[in-house]
Amino acid sequence: MADDRSITEGRDYLGKALDIAVRLTVIAVIIIAAFRIFSPFLTAVVWGTIIAIALYPVFEKLKSLFGGRNRLAGILFILISLALIITPTVLLTGSIIDGAKRLDQGLEEGTLKVPPPAEKVQDWPVIGKSLYQTWSSASVNLEATIAKLDPQLDKLKAKLAASVAGMGAAIVQTIFSLIIAGILMMTSKGGGNVAREIATRLAGEDGPPMVDTSIDTIRSVVKGVILVAAIQSLLAAIGLVVAQVPLAGFWAVLVLIVAIIQLPPILILGPIAVYVFSANDSTAIAVGFLIWSLIVSGSDGFLKPLFLGRGVKVPMLVILIGAIGGMLRAGVIGLFIGPVILAIGYQLFKAWVTDEGIVQDKPEKPEVAS
Repeated sequence: MADDRSITEGRDYLGKALDIAVRLTVIAVIIIAAFRIFSPFLTAVVWGTIIAIALYPVFEKLKSLFGGRNRLAGILFILISLALIITPTVLLTGSIIDGAKRLDQGLEEGTLKVPPPAEKVQDWPVIGKSLYQTWSSASVNLEATIAKLDPQLDKLKAKLAASVAGMGAAIVQTIFSLIIAGILMMTSKGGGNVAREIATRLAGEDGPPMVDTSIDTIRSVVKGVILVAAIQSLLAAIGLVVAQVPLAGFWAVLVLIVAIIQLPPILILGPIAVYVFSANDSTAIAVGFLIWSLIVSGSDGFLKPLFLGRGVKVPMLVILIGAIGGMLRAGVIGLFIGPVILAIGYQLFKAWVTDEGIVQDKPEKPEVAS
């Protein structure tokens, strides 16, 4: 009798285990399938969320200008942000196409001329002599020089084509992200409540403070990384214009990119300073530009402490390490995700060490896009 009962219990246990296994398998299949279907939009949604969180204070001011009309403010935000992206893109694309047509026409008609290089070019370090020879050859016989450099030019054309294609994809993704950000802002109250409910489900009463930490961290990175990079780019542009460097806007954009990825702007401004010394007749301007370049490159040393980590109960070093590490792992998007993960990890570790929760005593905030 006991044996029959044990056999029955064993069958029931096996049946329950098999039932649980089947259910878990079905749930896993649904989750994996849902993720694969959603994955093409994942990057755009993440970027849209980051943009919504970062620019929500701007959205609040825009909404107040229209009497609290949430939908109208969201539509205007989308239209304005799209105009700020699409208009320069169209103008830049038209300028590039027009320049390429003129270059091609000049090569075909033989009217394109290259001015001879200055003698100072030979004194440039490392590349001076070879650049002077190639430049001189191009100024005498451009067609022969192009024919000699044809293999290198073909590789350069392929890289440029790939870069243009990548830029086009990035612009399309940015457009989708801005639309998603506007929608998230319009539904910010519901989105914020959902985020806090999910966090509460995962971490109990410590969940909502984690959401607040994530929001504050993203805004801190925007101010401490993006804003600082923009300031450095603006300062660099002023120096480039004063020194009369050709394509000053292009070099300023490169400074912005380099600063965002946490590299010193002197990597761009240093070679330009060498060019200014060789091409500018005024030694004072050349020396002034070099000093200005060093100031611009080192300005993040006192700008970052002013912006990075403000309003967040996490050390600035943790956020900075998270930004750099996240960017190295996941590119520009990691610049925002990395600090959030590290900030939450830091708070969890601190709570574990001190055996206290991470609930923050801070005033209630308006609901934000999450």
